[in-house]
Amino acid sequence: MPFIHPTAVVDENVKIGEETRVWHFVHICSDAKIGKKCVLGQNVFIDRGVQLGDGIRVQNNVSIYSGVKVEDDVFLGPSCVFTNVINPRAFIQRKNEFKPTLICRGATVGANATIVCGHRLGEYSFIGAGSVVVSDVSPYALMAGNPARHIGWVCRCGVRLNLHGHHRCRACGACFNITETSCSPCE
Repeated sequence: MPFIHPTAVVDENVKIGEETRVWHFVHICSDAKIGKKCVLGQNVFIDRGVQLGDGIRVQNNVSIYSGVKVEDDVFLGPSCVFTNVINPRAFIQRKNEFKPTLICRGATVGANATIVCGHRLGEYSFIGAGSVVVSDVSPYALMAGNPARHIGWVCRCGVRLNLHGHHRCRACGACFNITETSCSPCE
């Protein structure tokens, strides 16, 4: 059974998985689906129809808008930002122009990072704090800056991998094949 703090607002037709914790001042809009064993920190907003997988950690002050899909085991750092329209105007309705954004399994989005809509963050990618993502991100890529640029690779456990070729993570021992443009687990 999920825990929902008394100050949270959960609209009708919301599905919340077992062992999920919804904290102070969270608002989950109708038709949203939240997986099992998630944590939604203080002041989180989940828009209509948003889907969150299992084991997600959403830190304080994060808004996840319609068009954003988050797969399992993703970490969303404090005050990170997601957009859903490329050219918003207060006086023009563009709800039919939402661009989908996919945050793939195991990715990390650092504090105060901005993810511009219409992009895919690959599996286990790591977006540094304060970065602005304006393009797709490869699996295991380490990104930083404004605009975010590729500065290296990370293991599934989050430790930086700097070498090319066949490499083992110094922290967990996982094996990777690394080139300048890709990083993948050894088979």
